[in-house]
Amino acid sequence: MNKRSIITIIVLIFVLLSIYWFYNQKLQKTVNKEIPTTSEATDKKVYNSNLIKNVEYSSEDLNGNKYMIFAEQGEIDVNNNNIIFLKKVRASVELKDSSRVLISSDYAKYNIMNFDTIFSKNISINYLKNMISSDYLDFSIERNSMIISKNVVYTDQSNTLKTDVIEVDLETKNTKFYMHHEKDKVEINKLK
Repeated sequence: MNKRSIITIIVLIFVLLSIYWFYNQKLQKTVNKEIPTTSEATDKKVYNSNLIKNVEYSSEDLNGNKYMIFAEQGEIDVNNNNIIFLKKVRASVELKDSSRVLISSDYAKYNIMNFDTIFSKNISINYLKNMISSDYLDFSIERNSMIISKNVVYTDQSNTLKTDVIEVDLETKNTKFYMHHEKDKVEINKLK
């Protein structure tokens, strides 16, 4: 992997961390509101209304970077109100230098207490002319890590890289590309 690809991955990780921080800050304020509860007298079951439609958060940091996160729907877990499930998730980051990072996934599971987020199904991350796609992204502040797995494909202008896992240490920015089985190799293909 060339030096430019590594730098691009590091910039992408920084942007993802910024989105994650903003997303956690805004979502925590929204979901701390009381949720109305109704009960049926006949069987004493309790049903919660816990859906949020058209979830949208936006902010601008001190450096002039703009963050926008959207979800068609959010649902608070009735067994653990610290968890919210999001559907059709999209994020857009407009950087001060006019470049844009776009992130999308079908689903996300977000913990408002520790800010850990798991994105799943059809994850797409686009930055400049680079793209990462996968089916699972585990982002954890507690562990200081981001793990991208399941059908991972990284593509830049000259290479396509296929791997089982990309693991990033959020503190040191160290990045590992690896396969689950030692005999398997990370596949790198030059684009024509």
